[in-house]
Amino acid sequence: MLKRPRRMRADNIIRSMVKETYLEIDNLVYPLFVVEGENIKREISSMPGNYHFSVDMLIEEVKELISIGLNKIMIFGIPNHKDECGSEAYNKDGIVQRAVEALKKRFKNEIYIITDVCLCEYTSTGHCGLIIDKRVDNDSTLPLLSKTALSHAEAGVDMVAPSDMMDGRIKHMRLYLDDNGFSQVPIMAYSAKYASSYYGPFREAAGSTPEFGDRKSYQMNPANSREALLEVELDLEEGADIVMVKPALAYLDIISKVKEISNVPVAAYNVSGEYSMLKMAIAQGLMNEDVIMETLLSIKRAGADIIITYFAKEIALTKSSLS
Repeated sequence: MLKRPRRMRADNIIRSMVKETYLEIDNLVYPLFVVEGENIKREISSMPGNYHFSVDMLIEEVKELISIGLNKIMIFGIPNHKDECGSEAYNKDGIVQRAVEALKKRFKNEIYIITDVCLCEYTSTGHCGLIIDKRVDNDSTLPLLSKTALSHAEAGVDMVAPSDMMDGRIKHMRLYLDDNGFSQVPIMAYSAKYASSYYGPFREAAGSTPEFGDRKSYQMNPANSREALLEVELDLEEGADIVMVKPALAYLDIISKVKEISNVPVAAYNVSGEYSMLKMAIAQGLMNEDVIMETLLSIKRAGADIIITYFAKEIALTKSSLS
């Protein structure tokens, strides 16, 4: 007897009834960039549709996001001052800390705020840790990362997300937060963060291109998958509440493997290069906008419970207009 799977694809009704993978707004986190100054909403040339916001304009943006049902954001800060130790990252009056305080004062629990914890946007070297003898020093960087996480927690953040890829930082940060009265603040670990070429547009947006060398000594080799599982296992042992794979689209196999071994939610970061690549193809008429949902569905299908994506607002606006 001839088997006919096409019977389950005959029309929209049957296709929706047997659909296996769903993408909801609740699965999405929207990254936002905050800068010093006032009345600033400046489009990022390498990431069309994304902006640098001053704190006052960030409040207006978040107000709109909440109105369309998008209530989870990740904040990246861009300071005016940078130095060798990235002191603005853990300055209690730093740009991220002030943004978190302002958003929580205005919106309280209407918005869930995650903050990136790293030094690369704050160091004059553009590296994610302290430089000793021309190398990124792991252990001397850990206290600064934990101080940064604590300053975010004191400002009122809901979750911190260390992206530095230093060994042992999850344990150090968890203990430091706990010892200072913030045991309720979860940690989303950038567990398998690859040394990827897909970060180019973000580095322009955040001004975080390394002054010398590259990040291959601490971010992962794109050729490796077993190492990713080791990194995830270590972060789970150290107390990570969520583990992340970054980038997403070129690492769907890693997302799938991590999902199999993780007993906590798995996040994937649909990064700037993946975003800009599709936006450029759409703008040039090489693809239509359906490719956005197809891409995000592939990440969800691979096993991601949470997707951090610059497409989040577009998806939320589309769903909002259909409801």
